[in-house]
Amino acid sequence: MSDIESSAGEEIDDIIAAAGGWRAEALAGLRRVVLSADPGIAEEIKWRKPSKPEGVATWVCDGNVCMADVLKKAVRLTFPKGARLDDPAGLFNARLDGATVRAIDLVEGAAVDEDQLRLLVRNAIAENRRG
Repeated sequence: MSDIESSAGEEIDDIIAAAGGWRAEALAGLRRVVLSADPGIAEEIKWRKPSKPEGVATWVCDGNVCMADVLKKAVRLTFPKGARLDDPAGLFNARLDGATVRAIDLVEGAAVDEDQLRLLVRNAIAENRRG
């Protein structure tokens, strides 16, 4: 693991800790599943701005795979090429009207099928590799 990956991992740890409660648990669970999908996945922090100085937790493998945001009533996992991905389990439940992006919003008490999420992440990586 490079220093950049280690640093990003620590910053994502901080984002999870700051989220607290069920949001922290949801984000930690999503992170665990995403990282388990492929050994080539790396963690990065992207899109720092004054209104979001901590940036956005992002997982990359031959390009952006997905990114997580902690919202007021949900934890959102966004797939920038989600519209190109098969989603037979119907995990995508947000940003469905966009031409490219799809997202999964987890609300308090909700669970995600981990095997299906892992498959979705693998499909996103395959899409990145196709170019």
